[in-house]
Amino acid sequence: MKTNAARILDGLHVDYSIREYEVDENDLSAETVAAKVGMPAAQVFKTLVAKGDKTGILLACIPGNAELDLKALAALSGNKKVEMVPLKEVQPLTGYIRGGVSPIGTKKRYAVYVDQSAADWPILSLSAGARGYQLLLAPADLIRVVCAKLGSLGK
Repeated sequence: MKTNAARILDGLHVDYSIREYEVDENDLSAETVAAKVGMPAAQVFKTLVAKGDKTGILLACIPGNAELDLKALAALSGNKKVEMVPLKEVQPLTGYIRGGVSPIGTKKRYAVYVDQSAADWPILSLSAGARGYQLLLAPADLIRVVCAKLGSLGK
């Protein structure tokens, strides 16, 4: 399956592969996805949608085994306060459903902040923009395509 995120990477001539996995609607956790694609949870990045008090909507890509540090994201993004967007707003804002949010190809372009631990891996896994599909690509390519900043975002 070619997702919108994959088509964008094709258009930018970015090397990637897609790994398909069986979706469990009752467990969309990054840790479960990591096990299904045969990678450590720290190498499988989840994309979270947040809202800053000054900058508005932004995306944070953090390791699957981490929790988002909202204070760190606020500091990195120039906000005093950042909070998670309610689940019901994720699809209207991004065009993606929970468990399938990719930092690539959102309905509108948002600032994307990637946890600095991404640089520790030769390849990252992140949602391809649909449940059941993960993009595998080099961290440098992800950063080149979408990143506003690298920072320590997980705790």
